[in-house]
This record gives sequence, C-alpha cells and structure tokens, in this order.
Amino acid sequence: MKKILILYVLLIYGIISCKEKPEEPYVVPENAVQLLTSDSIKSWKIARRYNGKTRMNMGDCFLGYRQRFRTSAELSVNSGGIVQDNNGDLRNCGPSLEASWEITTSENGDAYLKLTSDQISELLGQESNEKFFKIMYLSNDSLTLSYTHKQFNKRRKITDYLVREDLPVKDRDFHW
Repeated sequence: MKKILILYVLLIYGIISCKEKPEEPYVVPENAVQLLTSDSIKSWKIARRYNGKTRMNMGDCFLGYRQRFRTSAELSVNSGGIVQDNNGDLRNCGPSLEASWEITTSENGDAYLKLTSDQISELLGQESNEKFFKIMYLSNDSLTLSYTHKQFNKRRKITDYLVREDLPVKDRDFHW
C-alpha cells in the first residue's frame, strides 16, 4: 500500500511539473519606433505568411504588398505615426489602408502594434475600427507579427514574417 501511495504521489508530481510553462512575453526593444520607421519612414514586405502552422502561397498580391510605417510630426517620438499599404496600387488586390499606429502593451506584458482607422471595419469585416497585431520579434531587418483573423466563420491565427523592402528573400514566391 505504501508503494502505491508513493507511486501515486510521484505520478501527480510528474503531471504537475510537466505542464507547459507560460511563454515569457517578447520584450520590444527600447528603440522600437526607430526600428519600425528608420527615424522617418520604412517599407516592409512579407517574406512568409502562415495560417496556423501552414505556410501560405505567395501570389502576386502578397509578393507586391508593402507596408510603409512613418513617424508623425504631430505625435511624440514614442507615440507612433501613420502606416499605409500599397494594395490599391496592385492589380485586383483590393483597396489600400491608411491607419494611425502605436505600440501598446497588454496586462500580461505582450507588445502589440495597434492600428486605428475607419477603413479597418470595412476592410476586415469587423465592428471595431482597431486591429491589434502581436509583436513577436522586431529588429532593423525583420518584423514578426501575429494576429487572429476571421475567415469562413472560423478564427485563424495568422503570422506574418516581414523584412525590409530592400532585402532579398530565398523561396519568397512559395507555392504548394
């Protein structure tokens, strides 16, 4: 009986200790605004996009897509600025988005890129005019964002790996 009790205690301890520990929030660099905008304006392109764990095909709209982040003279240096994309300049890729942006932090310490625009509700089919993109990584050359997107009545996690516009990316024109 004593052996069974000891085995039971060890089993319980093993189950409790094997639980995944919550991931520590990514700490955004202090110079995040500079990294995002190069002090005034910076263009980013999608290197890879994942829908859940599945890599997405990169067609003409994704390959030509650019986001331009710029600081705003009206806002303080750490407040953010304006972001514009070039969808409207690309054939059959939909309208462009212009939004104000800022970096915010959730209660548990996760950093988000918050976009605000009256266009968001229409373009993304949602009620709110705000969209939050979790910052997974930010450096001078790369930006990784994760967000949820409702598609075909299902919520999906999308992860975008963006790089500076001028950087070459191997296998960027990925197709299944």
